[in-house]
Amino acid sequence: MTKHLSLLLICIGLIIAGCSPDVKRVDTDEVIDLSGRWNDTDSRLVAEEMIQDALDRPWIRQFMQKNNGNVPVVIVGTVQNLSHEHINVQTFVKDLERSLINSGEVEFVSSREERVELREERVDQAYHASEKTVKKDRMETGADFMLQGSINSILDRTNNKAVMFYQVNLELTDLESHKKVWIGDKKIKKLIKRPDFKP
Repeated sequence: MTKHLSLLLICIGLIIAGCSPDVKRVDTDEVIDLSGRWNDTDSRLVAEEMIQDALDRPWIRQFMQKNNGNVPVVIVGTVQNLSHEHINVQTFVKDLERSLINSGEVEFVSSREERVELREERVDQAYHASEKTVKKDRMETGADFMLQGSINSILDRTNNKAVMFYQVNLELTDLESHKKVWIGDKKIKKLIKRPDFKP
C-alpha cells in the first residue's frame, strides 16, 4: 500500500512539474509579440513617436512667441478605443503623459478624474491642516491645449493568416479658440501566420 502510494505521489509530482509554466524575466523594453494584438510595445512606441512629432511642429514656437516665452500647458483628454479588441486605453494615455512631461517642452496638468481627488484633498486640508500649510482654492493652472484621439483597427483574415492593422489618431486643440494646432496619426501593420489563429 505504501509502495503504491509513493508511486502515485511521484506520478502526481511529475504531472504537476510538467504543467508548471516556464517563466523568465525580460527587459521591459524588449519587443515580445505573441498574439499580434495591440501590446505594451505598441503603446509605448506609438506614444513616443506621436508626441515627438507633435513637439516638432510650429505650434509650440508660435505659442511661446505670443506668450512672452512661456511654454504651453497641456492636458490629455479622451482617447477612445474604436478597435475590434479590448485595449487598456489608460496605459496608452499614461504613455502619452509621460512622453509629454519628460520632453521638458510643455507643462502638464492633471486629468479631470485626478483633479476631483486633488480638490477633495484641499477641502480636507481647509478643515484639518494648519493655516500655514493649507493649500488655497482657485490657484490651479488652466491648460492651454487638450490632446484627444482614438485607436482604430482593421482585421483581415483568411485560413491561418491574418493582417492586423491599427491606426492611432491624435489631435491637439487650443482650449480657448478650439482651433486644432496639430493632427497626427500612426499606423501599425502586423502579419500573423499561425495554424490555430483565432482573432
